[in-house]
Amino acid sequence: MPKKIALIGSSGGNLFNLGGKDPENLIDEVVRQASAAGITVSHVLFVAAKASMDQANSTTPASLYSMVDGRPTAVFSGSLKEVNGKAKEMDEAIAKDIEAGSVDGMFLVSADPDDVNSASIRAAAARGLTGVGTGGTSMAKAQSLGLSVAAVSGTTGTTNRTRAIAGMTALAKHWDLKYRPMIGKSGTTAADREGSPWSRVNFRGIMMSALPGFIAMAITLALGKIPGLSALGPVFDLMIGSLPVIVAVVAAKQVSGLDEVAIVAGVVAGTLSTSGGLLGGIVGGILAGVLVSYLLVLSFRWGFPATTANIVAGGFSGLIAGLFVYFLIAPISLWAGNGIRGLIETLIALNPIIAGAVAGFLMWPAIIGGVYHAAILPIVLLEMEKAGNSFLGSIDMTALVMVSAGITLANIVYPRTKDEVTVATPGFLVNMGFGTFVEAAYPFMFSDRLVFVGALIAGGLSGAAVGLFNVRGTAYVPSFVAPFLSTNAFGFAVSMLVAMVAAFLFAVAANKRAKSKHVENKAD
Repeated sequence: MPKKIALIGSSGGNLFNLGGKDPENLIDEVVRQASAAGITVSHVLFVAAKASMDQANSTTPASLYSMVDGRPTAVFSGSLKEVNGKAKEMDEAIAKDIEAGSVDGMFLVSADPDDVNSASIRAAAARGLTGVGTGGTSMAKAQSLGLSVAAVSGTTGTTNRTRAIAGMTALAKHWDLKYRPMIGKSGTTAADREGSPWSRVNFRGIMMSALPGFIAMAITLALGKIPGLSALGPVFDLMIGSLPVIVAVVAAKQVSGLDEVAIVAGVVAGTLSTSGGLLGGIVGGILAGVLVSYLLVLSFRWGFPATTANIVAGGFSGLIAGLFVYFLIAPISLWAGNGIRGLIETLIALNPIIAGAVAGFLMWPAIIGGVYHAAILPIVLLEMEKAGNSFLGSIDMTALVMVSAGITLANIVYPRTKDEVTVATPGFLVNMGFGTFVEAAYPFMFSDRLVFVGALIAGGLSGAAVGLFNVRGTAYVPSFVAPFLSTNAFGFAVSMLVAMVAAFLFAVAANKRAKSKHVENKAD
């Protein structure tokens, strides 16, 4: 029979600002971690106030949460006084279940042993049950009533997840249960889902998540060129220096599967990895994410309080990873990044028009084959790391975004059927307005070879134009803004028009041919 525990308490005082004001998440985390240990949360009684209990009064709005159909649900709402009264009734019912032997342990979260939760805690003490929880004052009072406490977790510097892990680690150790914390998304343990932090390393995911930082840098660069805004020049330099920190934070969070503690580790590691450039930041963030996962679990197994465990995991993992990159990896990663950028510049210098044409022609096969996000986007971001714009970034905008816009526009202006207008319109608007959603062209490209070939040719022509004008720019921004974020606004605008017009003409020709065949078939 699985062990059963009762989760009782409130949104608390200090806890309120550290996860207590999100009762559903708090309860979910305890239930998830309990499930990982083979423990059932059989009873839930949680008073959630709309303000910290340190400032709340009897009229403060509040809700009473319990489990309904396996989900934390507000079963009663009203003033704090009314909710406490209802909670006290439910607490007495839980006490009866404890006395009947239906509960094996207690998980207290800023509980009220003197009043609201007095009945259940006294019943648990009388039955000799073991409890864990948070809230120093309330846990001390529970102990004074005779409750055996296996672990007390502080709230400072903790999250709902780390507190839940701390409590379940103590209960699993007390009952000699096998427990592997759930680190990632709900439904599976880290081991079941992805094996280890190392298996959660995803360069594509890191780069895509960090992309907004690069776009912000490109915008800063463009604004700095406007007369009167030259003061933004140092801001651009500052943002370039912060890129390793951005990617380190993203990497640490994704690899560890944790939240605040991983972010802290990523910031520390990224700050120490800035001398290694973008690649150094990625390495530092990945190492920090791996270390924070292991150190957090290890700290709980050693019996550290949650606050101390967070400090050890977040601080030491970031420091160790950052120092490793600073002294050992930074020179190598900086050399590698410069080498990649140098190779690209060398190839472009040989013949920029041919280089652009080839890159533009291959953009669609690359994104369809999955190579774009794995190889091209990282190279684009490496280019942007130094100058704020990119040769391949320009071709990304012309050969993908504007070609997609041209194809979708053709199916708005001259569609085969009226239904295609409905499909094409959102794609055209998103591509033009946001510089993304090139996949909108897929239905038309895959249904007609001429459209597909036209997309390749249009991409190649636009890439050649980018090479001709020696443009450095970026995608993922509104099409009417993109030229102003480039090194050559006129050249970029012309290149974008070349892509859009060529793709438009091919798509219109394909639609005309299809309509002609349809008319001939009807005549036959």
